Amino acid sequence: MRVLLVDDHNLFLESLQNLLTAHDFQVVGTAADGFVALAQARTLHPDLILMDLAMPRCDGLAATRLIKAEMPEMQIVMLTASEADAHLFEAIKSGATGYLLKSLRAPEFIQRLHALEQGEPPLSPGFAAKLMRELARHSETPTATDRAPTKSLSARQTQVLTLVAQGQTYAQVAQALHLSEATVRYHMAEILERLHLDNRAQVIAYAARLGWDRRVQT
Repeated sequence: MRVLLVDDHNLFLESLQNLLTAHDFQVVGTAADGFVALAQARTLHPDLILMDLAMPRCDGLAATRLIKAEMPEMQIVMLTASEADAHLFEAIKSGATGYLLKSLRAPEFIQRLHALEQGEPPLSPGFAAKLMRELARHSETPTATDRAPTKSLSARQTQVLTLVAQGQTYAQVAQALHLSEATVRYHMAEILERLHLDNRAQVIAYAARLGWDRRVQT
């Protein structure tokens, strides 16, 4: 995966570049503010942009909006120290694919990026639930009709759905339920079909609307 790094702290950039290179990611460029990031994105066409939030001249949110306006297919993941809900919600509204904290341990950070390659939006622990609760808050109260399709799920599928709704990656779900990752993906495909949904993000939003992101596993 070809990655563009955007951050105004040189020491952090250098450390991040070394970490990514050691795990076979190709760092194609760096930028210290949003305007330079936009120019680099136009020239380099990276697969992924890791974007800091607070930067001079043009911050990460503004840069994300500018880049997505020109290159809507571009994947941008915010990499920031901010845990503020408002920043998370605004980043996703601006078009960010994911939101990761700089406080993540290196192995988990790399795991989240590899999950992105498999189509999983990278979010720091707890952020998926926050995001989906915010989406659910703006939705109508679920009705009996909304809840009906979940009755067709098996006990195992219910477990998978609950953990995914809480923001866990497929690898984490597999470990928690003592399954292979391939089996988890099979169950997710079945869940999509039974709930008449198209992708994992819709599944998470649907589950959050029903409160499944707050369920306790038994």
